[in-house]
Amino acid sequence: MTHAEIEITEELVHDLLKDQHPDLAGLPIREVAGGWGNQMWRLGDELAVRMPRTEGAPDLLRKECRWLPVLAPRLPLPVPTPVRIGEPSARFPRPWSIMTWVRGEPLDYTSISRGDHAADTLAGFLRALHVEAPAEAPASSDRGAHPKRCTGGFEKFLRAIAPGGFAADVRAVRDIWDDAVAAPEWEGPPVWLHGDLHPANVVVSDGTLSGVIDFDAMFAGDPAWDLAAAWVLLPAGAASRFFEVYAHADEATIRRARGLAAMKSLFLILMGQNGERGLPGGKPTWGPAGRAALDRLLTTSSGCPSPA
Repeated sequence: MTHAEIEITEELVHDLLKDQHPDLAGLPIREVAGGWGNQMWRLGDELAVRMPRTEGAPDLLRKECRWLPVLAPRLPLPVPTPVRIGEPSARFPRPWSIMTWVRGEPLDYTSISRGDHAADTLAGFLRALHVEAPAEAPASSDRGAHPKRCTGGFEKFLRAIAPGGFAADVRAVRDIWDDAVAAPEWEGPPVWLHGDLHPANVVVSDGTLSGVIDFDAMFAGDPAWDLAAAWVLLPAGAASRFFEVYAHADEATIRRARGLAAMKSLFLILMGQNGERGLPGGKPTWGPAGRAALDRLLTTSSGCPSPA
């Protein structure tokens, strides 16, 4: 925890519910592992309480509460939607939310066994999400740029990973990145993006994707940022089918997506490494997911899947 974080206990959550939403205060409460800017508590069987614990989290929570009700009705997978808003108080000085609970197991704790089904499901979800965003849609301060403007982050992640952190050839990983940097810019209108698709932000049931969670990074921009999920989320061999079903990605967009997938994979490996070392914010389950994603990328390093 950083100095900006607040200790959030079951007693605190119960007291806030009792004060502001007493009709829900009798439901059982149990903490959910994971989370970054927010701490999650399961509320009964159908709801979850999201409690911001860092300084920047309340603004992201407000963004979710503003835009998820707009997006959710046309998305083909369950996503969390706000049910109630908790107001800042003397007990807790930040807004908090009560959201619908999305059933399934996070992908960083399980695996996808039905690759074709998952590819079709993810492609259908992103086709529905990736529509032109309105002018007032949120932008992102740290995501959404062309890969050439993200080289500093790529290099930082690559240098920070301990020797032996992944088996892939560093030169081959750099080649993927360099190809993305050389790809043309996105020329279409900004489209709605989840913005942070990685294994901890999707859930799996019956061997396939069954829900998408944690939309606090959502913004409007280049779809390549979400399309990187073809390698970050899906099992080996599924990327080609994904792009065939998605059908709206040109070669340049796929090249950018591959580079961004490489950068995201390095980040996952780094966070897993930090988790193994017991460092704050580290996620031990993310390391294997990142290494597997990087291996999948390298199996297609000589060319991209062909868009339909």
